[in-house]
Amino acid sequence: MILIADSGSTKTDWRFIDERKNIHQFQTSGLNPYFLNADQFAEVIRQELKPDDNMRSVQELFFYGAGCSGKIQLELVSSALRNVFTKAEIQVNHDLLAACRSLCGRETGIVAILGTGSNSCYYENGNIVGQVPSLGFLLGDEGSGSHIGKKLLQAFFYSELPDHLTKRMEEQFHLSKEDVLENVYRKPFPNRFLASFAPFVFQHRKEETVNKIVAGCFSEFFKHHICKYTEYRKTLLHCTGSVAFYFNDILRSVAAEFDVHPGKITESPIAGLTLYHLDE
Repeated sequence: MILIADSGSTKTDWRFIDERKNIHQFQTSGLNPYFLNADQFAEVIRQELKPDDNMRSVQELFFYGAGCSGKIQLELVSSALRNVFTKAEIQVNHDLLAACRSLCGRETGIVAILGTGSNSCYYENGNIVGQVPSLGFLLGDEGSGSHIGKKLLQAFFYSELPDHLTKRMEEQFHLSKEDVLENVYRKPFPNRFLASFAPFVFQHRKEETVNKIVAGCFSEFFKHHICKYTEYRKTLLHCTGSVAFYFNDILRSVAAEFDVHPGKITESPIAGLTLYHLDE
């Protein structure tokens, strides 16, 4: 029996493969070691996944998560998982490797995650061989939902949106500067708060001002990340994540401006990742 998890900052997709090779799917909140300690991490799994005795008896657990790169973070996640799944052989890897295995398998490619946050790498012979660092929502996350949400809020408070869009935002969100700053600087999960405005952006993506916001965010992503890989003009760029998937028309348009050739674009890596482990 195998349990696979792919976790971003907002949600975690789970796939449980039982002894008959039946696949069961679940979803919980995001599990990021930069925002949760080990006890909180384990409690989310118990409360939201609610693993039964059968699932707790999994023999192999493959957990891929945002923030699972440093030694401290890897140990925190491993410790939390061991508290819940006591019989499993546990492997913890970064969510970027999940994206690579899902989109490329063992083929060469540039792989990007564009969801609540953003990340990218160069993948070759089954390994990540090059990576531009991801600096999180405060310093980076270009092209992500949190980045797009931040730019929308800036345009709103700087009075740079058309009047009808300003009115719609006021009616839908009842925004005040104080509430926004409270959510960004004092409340937990500020990146999720910023990314929560992405659906509004998607709804109004045909508006010129909004389209330019999204295109600008993607341009920054290509400039600071994708174009740093020496073979970026010759290598397909594969993307996964809600932002890449739902804004793929704008993403492809900006990619063409940078002479980048998109390959697969998926909403989530979990399906391809499940197939990868079934083939192992």
